Amino acid sequence: MLAAAALALPLAACGRADGRAPAGTELTVLAASSLTDVFRTLGEAYEEANPGTEITFSFAGSQELAAQVGQGAPADALVTADTRTMERVRGETGEPVVIARNGLVIAVREGNPRGVRSLADLADGGLTVVLAAPEVPVGRYSADVLDRQGVTVRPVSQEPNVRAVLAKVKLGEADAGLVYRTDAVAERDAVDAVEIPDARNATARYPAATLNASRNAPAAAAFVAWLTGAEAGRTLEAAGFQTP
Repeated sequence: MLAAAALALPLAACGRADGRAPAGTELTVLAASSLTDVFRTLGEAYEEANPGTEITFSFAGSQELAAQVGQGAPADALVTADTRTMERVRGETGEPVVIARNGLVIAVREGNPRGVRSLADLADGGLTVVLAAPEVPVGRYSADVLDRQGVTVRPVSQEPNVRAVLAKVKLGEADAGLVYRTDAVAERDAVDAVEIPDARNATARYPAATLNASRNAPAAAAFVAWLTGAEAGRTLEAAGFQTP
């Protein structure tokens, strides 16, 4: 209780009534790989609206980010691609808030030369399929979707994050892979996306939270709050995400 009270004092003293971060601050944000493109855009917008604030992003698989937090990596906020991973570091964060939702698609090489039309096609032994590792959120979502449809896939590799899956397809090292819809949108000039019906799909939820070890707690809280606002929401939707 004493620690909580001590934390509340600087928050109240340093916070701004308009919700903006204090000027002259540097923030380090750990974020899921699938947020890479949209968060770079969001970071630029936030810095423009908050002169003197600089944001550095570190992108990786959510499970890797959680491990970094557990090891005491110096950072101010965390955004994961699933609520389960955020729960693993609950003692290290503030109250999480879901900022976006996502779904899966089947990424295929441009022009879909192998004619992939559905999840069932991924069971074809002649098809080279790559998935994310099961400990990665997108890998867990993929396994859930395939299991519910009774589709058995033997991937040629299991990748550490969704961007690695997409890269395999983009480079022609795989015929197909399960990725987030937004990742396929970001690479629409290099890969095609085969939609998965909502009833057969998974819903990925992205929670954001401040880190208790942050040295810029007021600024971190302001950024997380801004991610839930209208401006950030429009940018997320333009990138293919759904807002809560």
